[in-house]
Order: sequence, then structure tokens, then C-alpha cells
Amino acid sequence: MKPFVINRYGRIVFPFNFFPELDFSAFQTLEQFAAVIKRDFEEKAPNETDIVQRVESSGYKARYEILRDLALHLFWVNRYAMTMYEKRPTRWRDVPRHRDDIFLPVFEAHDGSEMTAGIEGAYRRLPATWDEGAEDKICRILLDIFRHKKWAGGELPAIKPTVGEIFANPKNLTFHLLAYDPDYPGYGYDDIIEFNHRVPELEALMRQTMILHNQYRWDRSKLRLTEVGKLHVKGVHRVRPRRPLPAESRRPVLPYPPVQVASRFKVMPRLEAVAVYKGERPCTNDDLIRNAAYCWSPMTVEEIRKKTGIEERVYTELDLDHMALLAAQGALARSGHRPEEIGAVLFCSCTSVKMMPSLATWLSGQLGVFQTHASCDIVAACAGLPYGLSEAVRLLQEVERPILVVCGEKFSDKIGTVRTSRMIFGDGAAALVIAPAPAGAPPDVEVLQTYASGPMSEVDSIIWPNPEFDNNITVYGPEVRALVKRYLGQMLGELRALPHPEGKAGASLLDAVDLVVPHQANKTMVVSIAEAAGVAAERLYFNIDKVGNTSSASIPIALHDAVREGVITRPLRIFAPGFGAGAVGGYAVLRVDPAVIA
Repeated sequence: MKPFVINRYGRIVFPFNFFPELDFSAFQTLEQFAAVIKRDFEEKAPNETDIVQRVESSGYKARYEILRDLALHLFWVNRYAMTMYEKRPTRWRDVPRHRDDIFLPVFEAHDGSEMTAGIEGAYRRLPATWDEGAEDKICRILLDIFRHKKWAGGELPAIKPTVGEIFANPKNLTFHLLAYDPDYPGYGYDDIIEFNHRVPELEALMRQTMILHNQYRWDRSKLRLTEVGKLHVKGVHRVRPRRPLPAESRRPVLPYPPVQVASRFKVMPRLEAVAVYKGERPCTNDDLIRNAAYCWSPMTVEEIRKKTGIEERVYTELDLDHMALLAAQGALARSGHRPEEIGAVLFCSCTSVKMMPSLATWLSGQLGVFQTHASCDIVAACAGLPYGLSEAVRLLQEVERPILVVCGEKFSDKIGTVRTSRMIFGDGAAALVIAPAPAGAPPDVEVLQTYASGPMSEVDSIIWPNPEFDNNITVYGPEVRALVKRYLGQMLGELRALPHPEGKAGASLLDAVDLVVPHQANKTMVVSIAEAAGVAAERLYFNIDKVGNTSSASIPIALHDAVREGVITRPLRIFAPGFGAGAVGGYAVLRVDPAVIA
């Protein structure tokens, strides 16, 4: 888990963005590790030649641009030390000679004094971008590090030789400090986390600069390279058997028809209550910029908004189970039912870390439910609500007593340095009480449908935990767009094929829908796909701009907000489609009375 913190200025800070770490248990081979290092450091960073060429061609227009490139380059130079090794100055006579867990860095000599002079001259000629004083301070630190870098960063090996191996040849080069002061000034954790600046870009860059300074916490002018040995990397890497390739993806023999509840079931479902808990900490697009990680490609606040439709997402400091419990308590209170009346508890989530007991059984116990017919978790990602409602309606036939459906997600501590995910996801929980309707009453849940699978590229379009991204949640945008387009088109086709509930000639169920409340995946993407499928943007409701994508909880939270904002002021027929990881999809056609919203 990579939790955020709130600093003394009340701002969200993502420590993991500034203190690079890798979970080495996620790698099976050195090749996997090298690919991650290449992606997160090398592909994001200019080398020295790139920076000098841009200087010579007057490619930099303001000082921030050159500072950003310098910082990216120095993070790349330190890519192995930051993620694998602890830099600890030690007297040569104190280095253990016969241990195989002590490693020494090996370098290839490099003189960058001419490059440094050219870069510094270019910086001085450029205008300040936002804050001359702050930019000059950052420049002094970065140039001091760059100036005293006496080796070529590209020659650093990932696996360094042990002391025993380095003695094989005395002509290789490693660090030699002429003097060392253990009290040499540096930046503490609080200095970095608590740093504050009105310009988000400079706030992030200053934190990165502090980290880089701490990598060389000594008088850098008194550092030289000395010959000690030739690199020999030894050892055998165990390689696990390769996974089998996926079979060809084939469509079902027959389509799965949507479930028309009134004609399929005996006990009709009634929606009695909806309650939500939204994260209490807003994380704005400005907050994302001020937390820009070393491996993020730059985006502006406006670019994030245009790409996703999101202005802020909400995070919580609570655990997922705590959030879910608050929503469940709110729904029970709104419904007027006592715990002993509940026949089943269903918890829908793709971010729960509670395997045993399941969160549904934990909720049952916390609510004081002595026994249910069923309490279980459902992992259906962003289609959690349609899956949960489908199972609730089926269980309703057996227990004929209220069913509690809870949807909850906590993404904020599972994102790490993956910017595409950080832009999108938020935290939240929602709970619904589905009870038997009075005899003869129509169902509030009219139509249900669920899907899953597809080509593996879409099945694996959203992954958590993902070993290739340090076990963080990862989103592959083009594949997500493909599955949303496929599923939304299929859903709309099914609704157009179903008759109008009031029997209007030439009209379909889709024509009878008053409002479309989709899973809040990405407003820009969903609107464009819906319009291409013939559904006008005016028919869709979004609250993603303020809460982000809360996966399984997003539709019920959106229903809640639509009532609070006066969009739903009377009972309406709602089409609620969801789609997401695992290439899951599904929808519900609901009758929503604003009176049931807690």
C-alpha cells in the first residue's frame, strides 16, 4: 500500500512519488527489472547530449524547462542506487572483505565540466518561469550535483560486484571520498513532505531536488574515482516456466439475453435505501501537478481536465472496511430495517485487501447480523453494481427478506507513481437495501444484464496488483476504450430491442429511459463513445469532475449526487451501465425515487 499523507499546510502529498522504491518480489528475471528501469527512468529522461543539443539550438524557452530536464537526468543517473542500494560512506579498512552481501559501485570516468558550463550559461540567459529565487536555489543544487558527476551514468550496472569480485582487477573505478562529514547538511523526511510553494510544478521539482541532494550527502568537490577492480557479475537466475499463450477469443454460441425481472422472477425487488460515503480529502489537479513524480510525463491542470473530465477526485484516510460500514449503516437507517431482518449481505469491490474473513461477512458481524443466508464478496470491478443487483434479485427469491448490497473502493493507496491511474481514481462507498416489493407492485429493478471476458488485451486492460508497475494499479487506455465501446454498443442494442414499458408503438425501452447514469470511468471517453452510438450527451449525468472514478461505487454515488443536485426530483427510470477490469460489463434499468436517497 502507498498511502498519501496530509502535510501541515493541509495539502495531499504522495511520499512514494518522491522516495523511489521497487518491490523486488514482483520481478522474476533481471530482464523484467531492466524493462521497468528503462520505462520509469531512461525513457522519461534526457541524456547529457540531449540537454546540450537543446541548449545549443535555443530549445529551452524558460528556466523551469532546463531544471526539469536536469532533474530527470539525475534521477536516471541514480536509478539503481535509489531503488536497490543504500549509499553509506565507509572507510576502506572497515569494509568487510569476506561477505557476499556488500557491493561496490563501478564507474567509467567522465568529464562534464564543459557541459555544465554550457548548461549554466543557458540557464542564466533564460527568463525566470515563476519564481526567480526558488528556481535559482534548485539550479544551484542540481548544477552542483551535475558538475561533480565524474562518471558516465550509462555505464552503471544494475548488479554491482561484491568486494571479493571487485578485487579481480584493480583498474576499475569506484567512489573515493577525500573527506567525509557525517553531519553534512541534508533534507529530512519532514523537510521534503512539508515543503510548500504556490506553484505546483516548483513544489514537486524542489522535493525531487532535495532527494537528489541527499543522494550525495557530502562535499561533492572532494569526491574522486579510484581504481579498485573489474566488474564480474556471477550467479544463476532461476527462470519460471512461461505462462501459456491465451486461446483464440471466440464469441458465445448464442447471445445472453437481458433479464426482464417482472417476467423472470416471482418476488419483485424494491429499492428502499441508498447511502454513500465519499472520501473526505479532495485531491485536485493542482495537487497532482505539485506531486509530479520523477517518472511522470508532464501534463497541465487543463490537459488532465480535458482528457478525463475530472477537476478533483476524493481520497479517504479511513480503511475500505470502515468506509463500507459507514455506508451500510446509513442505508440500514434510511430503510428502517433492523439487522436481524437482513437476509444477505453482498460486498462488491476490486480493491479489498481483506481476504479472510470476506468483507461481506465482516460487515455482517459489525452490523450485528447474527446470521444471513449468504454474505460474500463479488469482484466485478466497475460493473460491481449490476453484478451485485443481479445476485441480490436472485437471492431475494430464496430469502424473501431485505438484501444489503455494498459497493466500496479505496484506490488512493494502490496507485504509486502511475500517473494515468492517479488522474482517474478516487475513494468511496455506497450501500443499497433491496427488499421484496408489496404484492402486485412493479419492480424497481426492471432489467439486468452482466457480461465478462473478451480478447485478453481487454481482459488485462486494468490490472492490480501489476508486477510490471511495482504491483500498483495500471490502466492501459486504448484497451479500456475498446472494451467500453464494445460493451456500450451491445447494451444500447439490447435496450433498443426491448419493448417500451408502456407499450408505445415504434418505441423501445431506451426511449423510455429518463436519465443515463453511467459508471464514472472517464467523462471525455464515455461521452464520445455514447454520442457515436446515438445517445446525446444531455441524457447522461456525471459527477466524476468532483469525485473521480470510484469503480463499483461510482453509479450509486452518482445517483446520490444527482438527487442532491436536483437532477432527479421525482421517480425516474434510470439506465445504469458499468464496464471495466476483466472486461466485465453490465447494466441495470432502475426506477429511482429521490425519497430513498439518504
